Amino acid sequence: MTAETSQTLDRGLRVLKLLADTDHGLTVTELSNRLGVNRTVVYRLLATLEQHALVRRDLGGRARVGLGVLRLGRQVHPLVREAALPALRSLAEDIGATAHLTLVDGADALAVAVVEPTWTDYHVAYRAGFRHPLDRGAAGKAILAARAKPVVGPGYTLTHGELEAGASGAAAPLIGVTGVEGSVGVVMLADAVPERVGPRVVDAAREVAEALR
Repeated sequence: MTAETSQTLDRGLRVLKLLADTDHGLTVTELSNRLGVNRTVVYRLLATLEQHALVRRDLGGRARVGLGVLRLGRQVHPLVREAALPALRSLAEDIGATAHLTLVDGADALAVAVVEPTWTDYHVAYRAGFRHPLDRGAAGKAILAARAKPVVGPGYTLTHGELEAGASGAAAPLIGVTGVEGSVGVVMLADAVPERVGPRVVDAAREVAEALR
């Protein structure tokens, strides 16, 4: 800690991070051990976080992330979208296809940013807010592939006709971005994705990941 930082705020944020990393919640004793502070400090931190609905405690006394975090999370998408737009514009113009940034939203893939090319005669109409199951379409499948194992091989996923008849997609996962699970991809009206598109999508995903770090 330095003179410019708050020890209490730092501990509170560490509590939230610890709770976010568990599905079963943590007890005061477990938090005390992980933070290296006494139980009284943990009780005070939890009480303050509960007042802001950032933490809740169940009947067994285990602390979990509260619904107040969702209100903060609603502001994340606009920030992520803004950071991703330059890379998406470049990708859309280079490939001549609709580019998109897709994030995980529960069991779905949610398009949070979409850029259409300006010079093509036709392209796939795709809108921000479009959602689909993670196990359908290139965007979701790229995310699932990254979950299953470290990304190896070409690093991108190709699909055809899974979300729209006659449309093909290519997507690559965002790698190394803490707290953000998603992919960057393109969708085009074609029977198959041209060979150069996959590597170009991987490059765009890397650019977006760097912008978000």
